[in-house]
Amino acid sequence: MTLVSPPAGSPGGLPEGLAEALGRCRGGQATAYSLPPACYVDPRVAAVEDEVLFRRGWVGVGRGDRWAGPGAYVAIDVGGVPVVVVRDEDGVLRAHANTCSHRFARVVEGEGTCQRMRCPFHAWTYGLDGRLLGAPSMGRTDGFDRADHGLHGFATAERLGFAFVSLEASPPPIDDWLGDAAAVHTRWDLDSMVTTRRREFTVDCNWKAFAEVFNEYYHLPYVHPGSIDDTYDDPDEPEDVVGAWATHFGSTQGTGGLLEGDQDKALAVIPSLDKREADGVRYSWLFPTLVIATGAEGLWMYEVYPDGPDRCRCAQVVCFPPETVAAEGFAEVAEAYYERFDVAIAEDIPMLERQHRGMGAATGPLSNRQGRFSFLEPNVARFAGWYADRLLSVG
Repeated sequence: MTLVSPPAGSPGGLPEGLAEALGRCRGGQATAYSLPPACYVDPRVAAVEDEVLFRRGWVGVGRGDRWAGPGAYVAIDVGGVPVVVVRDEDGVLRAHANTCSHRFARVVEGEGTCQRMRCPFHAWTYGLDGRLLGAPSMGRTDGFDRADHGLHGFATAERLGFAFVSLEASPPPIDDWLGDAAAVHTRWDLDSMVTTRRREFTVDCNWKAFAEVFNEYYHLPYVHPGSIDDTYDDPDEPEDVVGAWATHFGSTQGTGGLLEGDQDKALAVIPSLDKREADGVRYSWLFPTLVIATGAEGLWMYEVYPDGPDRCRCAQVVCFPPETVAAEGFAEVAEAYYERFDVAIAEDIPMLERQHRGMGAATGPLSNRQGRFSFLEPNVARFAGWYADRLLSVG
């Protein structure tokens, strides 16, 4: 197993005993221990995550087609830092601090399309490239030069149709960060996939728990009986991959994109898939925020972002090849896929919130207690090892 090296010189702040517990998370599914409750409920750990996981390295922020054309922008938070991601006039995706260079109000909120970004406080106006274009009533300020007061810029990248942001001044190359993720997903042609649905919601659980449940088969017969459990066979053996991600593949009875009672509604199989890929689903986790499933007909995924240790902001995203979207009757059939994703997540959420309440009770000597992984949880185990490496870089 090859992991991207963690950054050096990270801040302190881990609770007592957590470093020892994290050391037991390394080694893979067969030998590693799970992350302890402190990693899910302790505000001190959440603060370290902001610095080590979200303000360093690369963070996936969704599908690139969310920024459909010049001027499309989305205001987000990355590790507690307000960021605006915008596509410029040349089609290049950019990210800027969403903080006015004058007196630091947020420049934009939400998402939309604009030609310029104007701070509502004192009307400082910025181009899509972050340059300060206008600053009223600054003519009497000695030495004021608009060129010195643009928005602070951050690194961006687009790969596999996904958008990534890094707050590091000199981030690692994005292709090193993703390792062999592109090679493993080649036959799905993820760059060309078209987003047909994006649904946002919040869950009262830690962000990691939400991402984990998408990446393991262990809970299927107990949480999803009668909806999706019988569709899934056991996953293949864990795959040894390179980069900040995890993946496993499993065969299915029918398609994983539909409920058990809707299998006759399946859309066309992606022609470029080999027989094995056409008869199963690949579940992958692009650390830390994107969990994706590539099936026979398309892609479904969740973006997940922390909102403190006890809540997460999520987005369900569904994508299909452009020729599938253009086919007659697509919209009606796609509703059956959306129903499957909605039913499954509605079954997951009460259990995730129940799990979080249980973690909250694990205080004091129980805060660093750990479990073991089943063979049905390889992606979760790999994430635990990556996470431990990152947090153990704390000085």
